[in-house]
Amino acid sequence: MTTLTPLHQLAAEQKSAEVTDWAARIAWVAGLLVFIALVYWLMRQGWKWRASLQSDLPELPVTPEGFADDEPLLTLRGRYHASTTAGQWLDRIVAHGLGTRSRTELTLTARGLDVVRPGAADFFVPADALREARLDKALAGKVLPEGGLLVITWAHGGKLIDSGFRSERAAEHQAWADAVNRLAGTPAATGPTTTTEGTAR
Repeated sequence: MTTLTPLHQLAAEQKSAEVTDWAARIAWVAGLLVFIALVYWLMRQGWKWRASLQSDLPELPVTPEGFADDEPLLTLRGRYHASTTAGQWLDRIVAHGLGTRSRTELTLTARGLDVVRPGAADFFVPADALREARLDKALAGKVLPEGGLLVITWAHGGKLIDSGFRSERAAEHQAWADAVNRLAGTPAATGPTTTTEGTAR
C-alpha cells in the first residue's frame, strides 16, 4: 500500500535554486565589451595608418562647372563598393573617403564620369583619366556573383585606381563597360574578368 509523504517533508527535501553570481557575470560582460572596443580601436588605427600611407594621393577632382548641362551618355543608380590600387583587389584605398561604401549616382558624359555619393565625398573622373572598365566579381575583399561589379580603372596622381560599382540593375553593367571603354579608347572586353586567384589570397 502506498503511503503519502507529508507536504512538510517534500518541502524540506527541495533544494533552493542557486543564487546567480552577479559579480562574475558583470565582470565577464565588462571584459567582453572591453575586448570589442579594443578590436574596433585597432581597426580604426589600421584605417588611419593606411590613410597616412596614402597621404601623397592628391585631392580628388570635383565636378566641373556646367557639367549638369552636358548630354549624359549613361546614368546609373546603385552602390559604390570601394577603390583599390589597380590590379590589386585587396589593396584598399581609404584616402579622401575612397574607402567609404555608400549609395551612388553615376553620370557619364563626353567630359568624364561624375560620382555622386550621398553621405560620402563626391568625385569626378575626367575623360582623359579613364583607362578601362570591366565586369568583375571581387574588390577590396568583397566577393559577388560573376559580373556583379562594374570596375572602372582611372588615373589620379600618377596612380592607377580601380573603383567598384554595383547598379540596382546588374544588366546595365555591360553597357557601362562598353561606353567607358569607348570613351577611354580601350578595346572592349570579351566578357567578365576576375582579378582574384579564386575568391581569396
